[in-house]
Amino acid sequence: MEISVHQTIVKKREQFQKYLHTDLKDTLSQAKISVQLCLLALLFALFASGIIVLFRLLLLWCDTFTKAQELNFTDIIDDWRVLLPLFGSFLIWGVAKMGSQRYKRMGIAYVIHRVKLHYGKIPLQSAPGQFFQALFALATNFSVGREGPAIHLGAVSASVLAEKFKLPDNSVRVMCASGIAAGIAAIFNAPLAAVIFVFEVVLREYKIHYFFPIMLSAICGAVSSQLVFGDVHELDQIGVAAIPLTQYPLLAIFGVILGCIAAFFNASLLKVTAIGQNWPLINRLLLAGAVTTLVGLVLPQAIGSGELAIAETINQHPSILFLCAILAGKIIATIAAIGLGIPGGLIGPLYGIGALFGTILALVSALMFPSIAPYIGLYTIIGMTGMMGVCLSAPLAALVALIELTNNASIILPSMFVVIPAFLIAHQGFKTKSIFFEQLEIMGLGYKVAPVNLGLQKVGVRQLMDKRFVIVADNDELLLEVLKRAEGRSVLIRNTQGKVDMLQLELQVRDEDTTLTRHPIQGLPDTSTLNEVYAILAKERRGEVYIYQDTKEQIVGVINWISLRKEIRSGQV
Repeated sequence: MEISVHQTIVKKREQFQKYLHTDLKDTLSQAKISVQLCLLALLFALFASGIIVLFRLLLLWCDTFTKAQELNFTDIIDDWRVLLPLFGSFLIWGVAKMGSQRYKRMGIAYVIHRVKLHYGKIPLQSAPGQFFQALFALATNFSVGREGPAIHLGAVSASVLAEKFKLPDNSVRVMCASGIAAGIAAIFNAPLAAVIFVFEVVLREYKIHYFFPIMLSAICGAVSSQLVFGDVHELDQIGVAAIPLTQYPLLAIFGVILGCIAAFFNASLLKVTAIGQNWPLINRLLLAGAVTTLVGLVLPQAIGSGELAIAETINQHPSILFLCAILAGKIIATIAAIGLGIPGGLIGPLYGIGALFGTILALVSALMFPSIAPYIGLYTIIGMTGMMGVCLSAPLAALVALIELTNNASIILPSMFVVIPAFLIAHQGFKTKSIFFEQLEIMGLGYKVAPVNLGLQKVGVRQLMDKRFVIVADNDELLLEVLKRAEGRSVLIRNTQGKVDMLQLELQVRDEDTTLTRHPIQGLPDTSTLNEVYAILAKERRGEVYIYQDTKEQIVGVINWISLRKEIRSGQV
């Protein structure tokens, strides 16, 4: 009886392993939506959401220790917390020195680079550096956002798990995108904005088989956030009233001015990034810490992620001159932090800058047109939408994010009315591009992929490989007989050195005779995509590759140039 039970367990285990190695991989290699893909994305999103929730809890604990949100203008000079950015510079440098130089890259731009060129595979060794450096940067009041570490850590969590499961590379990219969505949703409690951000900023394309895994992951991230922190909408305290249509011409003017401000901000940030690119790390960090400290000495409301600046905009009677000073300080602190390499995101500071600018413009306009006064809160939100939408080239993600953060849909039409002229004036008038792709250009990291390669990256080799093949020993006397009996199957020869050759009959054009030939072929793991096959075969526009599972001795299929060319011409890739 015991033997029978043991045999049953062994048999079930073998069946499960076979499913993981064959059926699951075959399903995931297709560029199609599947239940398996969705379930895996949900599983990995749970892990990614847990990492982000832990990050937020540690950040809250640090804030209760430093009480940085309680800084005020009257006693700031006598407060030890004004020196937090300088302390943070040394902490960030210490963490960076403990890690390997090989894994120093981090942030949203780096994640986009890995998604575009490496299927979203991000080294696990980069995660601890990103976690603690970003934690110290946010806890010590640098002007950076929380979404930077959320995106990096979410991508690392999902992609590393996908590689551990030995999933096909085309599905690793889906898992990475899903992890990013889970991270953003867990930070902001904005699941729909997370989905749109991934498509608009990271992937920059829409595919239906991406949508459901990413959406499920965003739901997972938002639910995780709500279970721990409650169903909180961070900006719902800003009073937003529906604006009458008679004020829409003023909104269009607001959009033009906002586009100019956003273009100036992007250009300044990129200039500082380019200048400091080759500086020693400690020099960059200390300069960023010194600038942030000086700004905090004069205007403590201008430092931090953006919450302090937004809080000033919703005061009962804010001073226009004081808000202008905070706006200038916020821009300087943000350019210094992001441009000089402080780890963190850009959305939080952009919200602070946009809120200040929108409020200032509304207050100035209200002096000439008193009817605008009841709608200052709406201008505040529109400013945030416009700054994020223009600077990140993500207008739709910005709009949806602010809808979710304010829990108010009345901002949709006026925000669209402002974002369109702002985007056009910045991108056409000032040639402004997405700040992330400009950063990649400065860092020398690629992100451009030809359409044919992009299509081939979405299909795994198991989808196209021919499983009808024969492997024979290197015996010249038997090769012709084996080929005759192969009945259309590929014949592979494994020589004594372990290399693989292809045996085939070739037709001679001149005398119409056939000759028996053999030529070496390369192998690819079964987690590869058709793009790797194309890279090998496109040089001579002929030939074959063999596909192996786990080791090169375990061959599972063959792909030839003819079948690959048919796949490309079919329009499916």
